[in-house]
Amino acid sequence: MSIYESLRTALTALSTNKMRAFLTMLGIIIGVGAVITLSSLGQGVQTMVSDQIGSLGANMLMIVARQVEGATSRAVLTLSDAEALADPLDVPALAAVAPEQSGYLRVTHGEEGASLSVVATVPEYELVRSLDMAMGSFLTPMDLEDRARVAVLGWGAYVELFAEGDYPLGAIVNAEGTRFRVVGVLEERGGMGPMGRQDDTIYVPMTTGLSRLFPERTLSGEHPVGVIYTAVIDESRTEAAEEQIRELLRGRDGLDSDDDDDFQIISQQEMIDVSTQITGVLTLFLGAIAGISLLVGGIGIMNIMLVTVTERTREIGIRKAVGATSNTILVQFLIEALVLTMSGGLIGILLGIGASQLLSRFMDVAPEVTVGIVSLAAGVACLVGLTFGVYPAMRAARLHPIEALRHE
Repeated sequence: MSIYESLRTALTALSTNKMRAFLTMLGIIIGVGAVITLSSLGQGVQTMVSDQIGSLGANMLMIVARQVEGATSRAVLTLSDAEALADPLDVPALAAVAPEQSGYLRVTHGEEGASLSVVATVPEYELVRSLDMAMGSFLTPMDLEDRARVAVLGWGAYVELFAEGDYPLGAIVNAEGTRFRVVGVLEERGGMGPMGRQDDTIYVPMTTGLSRLFPERTLSGEHPVGVIYTAVIDESRTEAAEEQIRELLRGRDGLDSDDDDDFQIISQQEMIDVSTQITGVLTLFLGAIAGISLLVGGIGIMNIMLVTVTERTREIGIRKAVGATSNTILVQFLIEALVLTMSGGLIGILLGIGASQLLSRFMDVAPEVTVGIVSLAAGVACLVGLTFGVYPAMRAARLHPIEALRHE
């Protein structure tokens, strides 16, 4: 019997019990659909996080304090550290340096108010973090010099504090009793960045912020900063920039050659690698859970195929009596199992694509249904069909024709 005839016979046999065939395929449909849905959403989350990290700034290096084990004092970065890093004679590989000191404060405008991240920083922050203005302008060197009480709103902060359609430039916002005049609004960046939602932020001059909002000082009387962002002149000089930064900060902190760094330099690529590893493991874990339903579906297929072999015992005996070989019978039942799983897999693929698109509307994540994800799901479905169809097919092929003909 040809493959075509075997396929036609399989479709005829399955069409005589449509409801049973559909219920048998249901486990495969759910399994394949779940694998595609979760994998595509996981891939979408991974891309979203990578894009968010990339939007932090061009060729950016982030420097944060790191507590050394056994140290007697708290490790901090200071404003003078940032000023030293900004000296091109000491760190020639850097294009710009922008320190940041921040905290969550209650900010109000009229009767509206919200708890927002208030960031004290410098004009170079706009370049380092690749910020785009929707209205007005960012902080200026004159604002820094005059300790001006001006503020730039992130788009989320603007939406929180102002009614729709209100013009914000020139308006007054109040942060913990200090009044600031709004001079600019940033474009919406969206999403959840690795350091929180970037839109829900207000930016004020570093000098103003340190004197009015964040007056804390170190034991030596210096102003601490939470993060120092730096922009490397060119991506190819990232390693050189890291080495220059490390050498400068270690010298300022008086560290010996065998002392550990009391700071950490984090590159965008390192953040992307860590986030990719985390989301990849999560996606794999969710896909494995979804794959359990494929296993259950495979068991259902084996069960139904065993029932089918029992119901068609006389048919098998007749076919063997007229010359059908054991291999022919084996192939026939394997094809029936494959038709079941492939049909279920096709429906599951369509269901998974539709479900991922539907869930993306509620999760603010763009799913990525790739050829690899679909091929993997379809391949696993076929493998399940072959694996769980082998035993029933072998049982059918081993039937003795005389015993099969006697079966009632």
